[in-house]
Amino acid sequence: MKDLFQFLKSVYFFQDLSDQEIEKIQKVCHEISYQKGEIIFKEGSPADRFYIVLEGAVEVWKDYSDLRKDLLAVHGRGHLFGEMALIDELPRSATLVAKEFSRLAYIDQPDFQQVFQENPAISRSIMRSVSSMVRRSNSLFVEGLRKRNLELEAANKELHEAQEELLRIERLSNLGKFASLILHDIRNPISVLRTLAEMILLHGSSSERVEKNAHRIIYQADQMNNLVNELLDYSRGDIRLNMAIVDIKEFFDRLVKEIADSFKARNIDINTEIAFSGPVIMDNHRMFRVFLNLADNARKAMLKGGILTIKAERKEQCLVIEVSDNGVGMPPAIQEKIFEPFFSHADSGGTGLGMSIVKSIIDAHQGSLLVHSEQFKGTTFTITLPLLV
Repeated sequence: MKDLFQFLKSVYFFQDLSDQEIEKIQKVCHEISYQKGEIIFKEGSPADRFYIVLEGAVEVWKDYSDLRKDLLAVHGRGHLFGEMALIDELPRSATLVAKEFSRLAYIDQPDFQQVFQENPAISRSIMRSVSSMVRRSNSLFVEGLRKRNLELEAANKELHEAQEELLRIERLSNLGKFASLILHDIRNPISVLRTLAEMILLHGSSSERVEKNAHRIIYQADQMNNLVNELLDYSRGDIRLNMAIVDIKEFFDRLVKEIADSFKARNIDINTEIAFSGPVIMDNHRMFRVFLNLADNARKAMLKGGILTIKAERKEQCLVIEVSDNGVGMPPAIQEKIFEPFFSHADSGGTGLGMSIVKSIIDAHQGSLLVHSEQFKGTTFTITLPLLV
């Protein structure tokens, strides 16, 4: 026991105690040993002993039985542990496991309480041990928190890089789609333009044919311009509006004049019911493209002729416009995808961007766009725009 006395004197927390006070601790000490991996006590178990490490080392584990258990600390020679639960008389807050073969001195709870209460100097030494343990735990917690923050930062960086790579791949994919669309959709009007130019050269003496072919060239050039505008708007990702005051009646008169010839060629009548004649603040150029696109879709849907109806009226503080046709209509599955980029169900092809851009323009005007369609009965697009004047 003399060796134990000398050992207790060397323990940091007992260095200020007298030989008599060390002897009081020695008298109530018992010795026990544990093999590597052996559990000394479990988290949640009753507190019955206070321990001092004589030889070896012990590990302090939180949630030891859990897959996500945490190692809180390692106590080596001269360290005290188990005193907290004896002081606050609560169950063990962690599981202690022998890291290697370890010899421990222990004091049973009744002896610990008696020594603690009767000897102020010993009490102070024990409290220093408690304070040291708390400080060490805080230090380990902060260190662990910093480590996890660094791991989270690294994981976040990897995630950001992965997102950037996905965006790059998506941009390349979209670039491929753009290239395919441009080659497909511009090749046809270019071929038509060349043919018309050759016809002008062959029939240059006929002013009527030259004029007719010139109008057709202008139409094909406009189609190519519309295609380019669709691709530019989509590639920019946003719609920058150029707002102006527009007379709505004049706006639709101009629209009807623009589409009249192509609709007449398909045996389609145009019916307008413009019940609102006041000014509207909107982007004149882009909104005109909206209705040209809707009208062109309606024209393609009425294969054997029909009626295009355009209605406009004021409802409270909004302008409500309906564009209806009595064409082939669309099944529900098509209606759900009609505003998706690159989606097209028309046999004549196209970029598949038209309706997506139409919706983007309406959204940019803080408006709404709804579609209602029945197969073999027709389709109605309803646009609601806020009146700002």
